[in-house]
Amino acid sequence: MKWLAFVVAIWLIAVSSNIWHYGTQDNAAPADCIIVLGAAVQGNEPTPVFAERIRHAVNLYQHGLAAKLIFTGGTGAGDSHAESSVARIFAQRLGIPATAIYSEANSHTTQQNLAEAAALMRQHSLHSAMVVSDPLHLKRAMWMAHDVGIAAVSSPTPTSMYRSLATQLPFLAREVYFIHHYALTGM
Repeated sequence: MKWLAFVVAIWLIAVSSNIWHYGTQDNAAPADCIIVLGAAVQGNEPTPVFAERIRHAVNLYQHGLAAKLIFTGGTGAGDSHAESSVARIFAQRLGIPATAIYSEANSHTTQQNLAEAAALMRQHSLHSAMVVSDPLHLKRAMWMAHDVGIAAVSSPTPTSMYRSLATQLPFLAREVYFIHHYALTGM
């Protein structure tokens, strides 16, 4: 039984290390669009985590790496505004023209975010994307992006709100759980 516990521990450490390392790699490159994965909102403003995702995507756009932004995320329980709508307004305040933004307000999970983004890409003849999210979220998100047919690279937020080990470890543990959940269920 000890050997099984040892094997499981080694496996979890390896998966955690892989997720952590993946999030340290910024693969930003020219693409047709930038997909910003949704996150929570507070009223009509993005939470600090979501604001960092939006700011990073705006920076990539302003550096000419893509001509379009796709904001994802529906209305969460108890919210009055969709994540994507809040992101659109926030990005416009940062100087992004409305004509450069597509959004969807139907999704509530990372997998749904990416499926809806893929549909928008097909609708607007966009063939490549950069996916923007928090570093520890990107390994699973990129797996899902490829599974829904998005040709994508990842670009983690360099200014994640998850800075301290005390905030990063719970997020990492959550991602370890969800990557296994996705591997087993496809959801």
